Amino acid sequence: MTAPGKLAKRRLSGYCLVYETVSEPAERSAGAEFEEMPMIQPAQHETTRTSPGVPAARQTLRILQFLARQRGPIAATTIATALDLPRSTVYRLLGVLQEYGFVLHFPEARRYGIGIAAFEMSSGFSRQEPLSRLGRPILANLVDKIGESAHLAVLHGRDVIYLVEERAPRRPALVTEVGVRLPSHLTASGRALLATLPKTQIRALFPDATAFAQRTSARIPNYSTLTRVLAEVRARGYAAEDGDVTDGIASVAVAVRDHAGWPAAGIAVTFSRDTVPPERWPDIAEEVQRYAAELSRRIRGI
Repeated sequence: MTAPGKLAKRRLSGYCLVYETVSEPAERSAGAEFEEMPMIQPAQHETTRTSPGVPAARQTLRILQFLARQRGPIAATTIATALDLPRSTVYRLLGVLQEYGFVLHFPEARRYGIGIAAFEMSSGFSRQEPLSRLGRPILANLVDKIGESAHLAVLHGRDVIYLVEERAPRRPALVTEVGVRLPSHLTASGRALLATLPKTQIRALFPDATAFAQRTSARIPNYSTLTRVLAEVRARGYAAEDGDVTDGIASVAVAVRDHAGWPAAGIAVTFSRDTVPPERWPDIAEEVQRYAAELSRRIRGI
């Protein structure tokens, strides 16, 4: 944490995280929490997205983004049609991307897919821990706002892994410390993330009853129960769990989506059921939705 009176400034993938000078805590006005967070601004020497001077770069990035969203290699003509680009331009840019390893060409199938260089870039993204860096100040403000503990988790197989935990003062210790792995179907974060996935992917993660680990007497024992719970999550707009991880402790959570609409992470707030009755959960979930939308915006760089 930066000491009062000092200025903190970091770079992230060509962007600057700009922090205001840190001062002693003061009473906050309503709605001021996002203004106090570090806002992402384009570095001054770089060209912004709206600049018309780099059409080739923009077209190249559109091709990479389109390829990354596909479930397998696709034809160049499909890319040209989907992106409304001339075929000659698409073939030329694919050739350059192939030369640098960002695209693989499958000549027999006459299709193109994502290459190893793109994978290496995604590994660099993971090494820099951008979700943790972007999420930590947002969770800190959320905890200050509602006075309950919060955490950020990602889906890994059929488990969730916790990346950030912000503990509220005088609140009970939780099992959701950084690095802890829990079954996704038991946690609010996991349910929020699973609810965004296609049914075929959920079925692949939970093929039979052995996939449904349990921690307490609250149970989701099979796939049919899970699908019912996830349908309720989609209808409400947030996930909840009540004693499924720890007796007497409940959580609400919302998924954070990336630029392609896929779940990047889940933000959850956890509290004692004795102090926060179920009728208050929708209000807490509404606050979580606001902060999840802010993290989604920052992940997308807008």
